[in-house]
Amino acid sequence: MTIRTDAGPGTSDSSAALTGWLASLVHNHDYASLAELRRPRVQRGPHYRALWFSPTEAQHEVYGQVAFLFAVYHQGRSKPAFGYGSLGEAARRIGSQVGRGPDDPGAARLVDRIVSSRRVPWRHLQHAVARLRACEQQPPSWAQLVYDLNRWHDRKARVPYTWGVDFHIPAARAAARSTTLSAASSLRKDSTT
Repeated sequence: MTIRTDAGPGTSDSSAALTGWLASLVHNHDYASLAELRRPRVQRGPHYRALWFSPTEAQHEVYGQVAFLFAVYHQGRSKPAFGYGSLGEAARRIGSQVGRGPDDPGAARLVDRIVSSRRVPWRHLQHAVARLRACEQQPPSWAQLVYDLNRWHDRKARVPYTWGVDFHIPAARAAARSTTLSAASSLRKDSTT
């Protein structure tokens, strides 16, 4: 059996391995380990196992917390959800038939709190994952979430900004916008030569 991790270009081998291990817990119905991961204050075997995937000690918190978020999302589920996209893209799926993403005031407030935080907003991330679960929507890519959270304080990475853009601008519009901007840029270059 192969475990699909949906590791994209913005992920690492260690985050993909963590995702694969977490998915195997769901696939093998290891509900006891998942329940242990949902108890962050009492650290036992599954918590330490999640930390094994962390390449550095500085990243332990992110690996442990993403394992916690994964366990929260998969409570009572029998199939693993690998998710897709960034947390901003996933938050676009929060809501109801009345409106999703930016059209849902609760989702918009939640994303505003997440992207405006200087520290990694663990409480708000837990709320976002719980909302996705309640709306029966796919979570963000867990491997991408690990990768993004490890770069949260990197000013060049601009993770909160990227999540905000992913939330407010649909992927199709963002692709069209970047194509238009690159075309306009090449026109300017051609006109100056």
